[in-house]
Amino acid sequence: MDLLNTLVDKGLRRETPTREEALAVLGTSDDELLDVVAAAGKVRRHWFGRRVKLNYLVNLKSGLCPEDCSYCSQRLGSTAGILKYTWLKPDEASKAAAAGLAGGAKRVCLVASGRGPTDRDVDRVSDTIRAIKDQNEDVEVCACLGLLSDGQAERLREAGADAYNHNLNTSEATYGDITTTHTYADRVDTVRKAHAAGLSACSGLIAGMGESDEDLVDVVFALRELDPDSVPVNFLIPFEGTPLARQWNLTPQRCLRILAMTRFVCPDVEVRIAGGREVQLRSMQPLALHLANSIFLGDYLTSEGQAGRADLEMIADAGFEVEGADQVTLPEHRTGGGCGSHGAGDVCGTAPSGEPASCGAGGCGPDAGHACGDAAPEAVPAAEEPRPDLVAVRRRGAGTDLAPNA
Repeated sequence: MDLLNTLVDKGLRRETPTREEALAVLGTSDDELLDVVAAAGKVRRHWFGRRVKLNYLVNLKSGLCPEDCSYCSQRLGSTAGILKYTWLKPDEASKAAAAGLAGGAKRVCLVASGRGPTDRDVDRVSDTIRAIKDQNEDVEVCACLGLLSDGQAERLREAGADAYNHNLNTSEATYGDITTTHTYADRVDTVRKAHAAGLSACSGLIAGMGESDEDLVDVVFALRELDPDSVPVNFLIPFEGTPLARQWNLTPQRCLRILAMTRFVCPDVEVRIAGGREVQLRSMQPLALHLANSIFLGDYLTSEGQAGRADLEMIADAGFEVEGADQVTLPEHRTGGGCGSHGAGDVCGTAPSGEPASCGAGGCGPDAGHACGDAAPEAVPAAEEPRPDLVAVRRRGAGTDLAPNA
């Protein structure tokens, strides 16, 4: 297929595809799916080999968020029966992180619900970062605390944080339909604050909220312009008790096409399969490893994931290997500057200027467009029957007396 040959060539050169090409990936048929996976897999292997980076979530503070992000089980007004607890102490968080590190994770993601941290919250998280790094010198720590105020990113960096996550989640055009308690620009501002403070920016999306192909392309191109080092691709977990509980818009095949499109647009970044892979990809998860080079190990913020041992077996059975602590995730050109806003010039093919898409305020998203030339908007494809039986609320690990899943 000429389209796929073109996209592979561009991906190997770090050139941005056109919006029409990105839309065409999402519009491919199921008969063409394996060809799409194989093509995007060439780009993935060129930049990341067969390595899979493991990340581990620690939910520092769960539930009772004042924001109204429709996808989130921790939102204002949610009746989802999730765990609710206030801040874990640094030793508790360090103990939780140790379980993931023992399972092979090299990055710990510290997440707290809420609009954004107070200065006291930043002190708490700073103490937690130090406690984790005192026990595990080489571990990467990513914080995800919501909207940042001036100076907070710098303080987290000084405490030892390596990265900061703040997802865009959906296109700017549809953002107001998902969240009303903060703006798209708020989200973009926080990602830029993380960049400016010298933190590795982590920002991604949630698919399956009723968005069109144009919305998906818009948010991925917006991410390309913001230039995070890692892009988590979440698939909606339709929690009972949230406004999107009846949104079952995805099939495993569509999830694979979304991951492939993301890889073509962001060829040399860490593309992470995040929340919802077990619910939406199901038995197709191993194929997704040919597109993404990073996953979360074990459970998510408020939902249970696949058993950690099953994650490791899946990686090995698919012919991949867990990335070691001594291996550098990103290609050399990104560790020295990267593309897009990092100033590598036209070779990176940055998207046209304009504000990227937006997302909610608090939380990390793992639980949980438009302007594409002359292409006409297409209806969201019909999914299979809803599978609420696949949505399991987390009842172990952080905030409980039970051992975590890692």
